Amino acid sequence: MKQIDDMIDNILDEVMSKSTRMKKSRMMKAKGKQIARKRKIALKRRATPEKLKSRALKKARDIITKRILKDRKKSELSISGRERLEKRLDKKKTVIKRIAKKILPKVRGAEAERLKKRGDKAWN
Repeated sequence: MKQIDDMIDNILDEVMSKSTRMKKSRMMKAKGKQIARKRKIALKRRATPEKLKSRALKKARDIITKRILKDRKKSELSISGRERLEKRLDKKKTVIKRIAKKILPKVRGAEAERLKKRGDKAWN
């Protein structure tokens, strides 16, 4: 199950070919409910350090994407535009890692806040 979640996280930011999109569609149709249930259970637990690092990397990647795109949205880009964006982001991996390291404490704080809120709701 963890492999599927990791695969989904990795594929979400990448440009997919039509065959990959169809394959992913079939996989999600078969495993979608199971993934949703596991995600719901996982939300009740504290995120692992690896998961927090991946969240920080994703946020850092989003920051660089916004910097590159300026006023445009990623969803408005053509497929070739997304491919170009991915290539530019691949070249900036070291910058992304550095930014992720800086924002990791904020990600940890957000996780602590999320768990605190969840705890408050459990008592009400």
